[in-house]
Amino acid sequence: MAKAPTVDDVARVAGVSRQTVSNVVNTPDIVREATRLRVEAAIAELGYRPHAAARRLRTRRSSTIGIHLDPYAGGISGVVLDRFVHALTERAGERDMRVLLYAARTPEEEIARLGDLLEGGEVDAVVITGTFHGDPRTGWLLDRALPFVSFGRPWGEDDVEAPAHLWVDVDGAAGTRAATAHLLAQDGQRIAFLGWPTGSGTGDERERGWRESAASGPRWVVEENVSAARDVVAAGLAADPGVTGIVCASDSLAIGAHLAVTLAGRSDITVIGFDNTPAVEALGLSSVEQLPEKVASGALDLLMGENGTVVAPRAPTAGAAHVLVEPRLVVR
Repeated sequence: MAKAPTVDDVARVAGVSRQTVSNVVNTPDIVREATRLRVEAAIAELGYRPHAAARRLRTRRSSTIGIHLDPYAGGISGVVLDRFVHALTERAGERDMRVLLYAARTPEEEIARLGDLLEGGEVDAVVITGTFHGDPRTGWLLDRALPFVSFGRPWGEDDVEAPAHLWVDVDGAAGTRAATAHLLAQDGQRIAFLGWPTGSGTGDERERGWRESAASGPRWVVEENVSAARDVVAAGLAADPGVTGIVCASDSLAIGAHLAVTLAGRSDITVIGFDNTPAVEALGLSSVEQLPEKVASGALDLLMGENGTVVAPRAPTAGAAHVLVEPRLVVR
């Protein structure tokens, strides 16, 4: 059985000292770029892997990123976050980082859990999800200088030029804009939007894309519920039979709209969802896909740099503090 390469082997191949190899592994920012690249090439050539436990003791870092696990609420909308967590775990592992899942039912409960993790030195950084206006978690994390990135915008006055913190999100407006344009191109005249009540940051963004497409159809409002969506669309079609297409804020709403359209015998109406879950795929409905794998990569790039392996606090700066992933329309 071949002997695993050691730090001394890397130093010999790269032509540097043992300490320089250690610096590249643990604190790459202090090493000159040319030297760092030479050491990284030697590491790749030899297949060297630092001893994770020893490195954690030496650097007093946990090499762990925490992420909140949403409570099970039924329905189909959790599929996107499941894919995101899976992708984040895979891509973090490629950077020699681990992911720790923690559960909480409310923002306040999550803050308490984060306090426990921080006090115990269990995480070096955090990824939070489901941000909203007045989110107390972000202020708490900023006050304690714990590196974090959110899957979701800060929802401030200007999240691009003056962001409150690092964030990654899907361009919901671009997704519904593409969906609406697709329906208009099919000789559609009145494209309706089925969305959530005003005040949801994510929902408002998705509605904006529909409005910016100059759609002339009605806006129907409903909570995230398949049966309720079916009833709202049924009533809407009875009042406005000229509707030729429906863009929805989620796949759950799209399934409700599809049921209403089917029961009304309106095979001429095309319904497009948002999330591209297995449920709408099975029904043959078109949908906007969020590409959570790209979101996960963007989150890690913000926390660690594109090639980094160590989490370090970063102050948000205009244009460099966010990643906005453009979704893709999956037409069926």
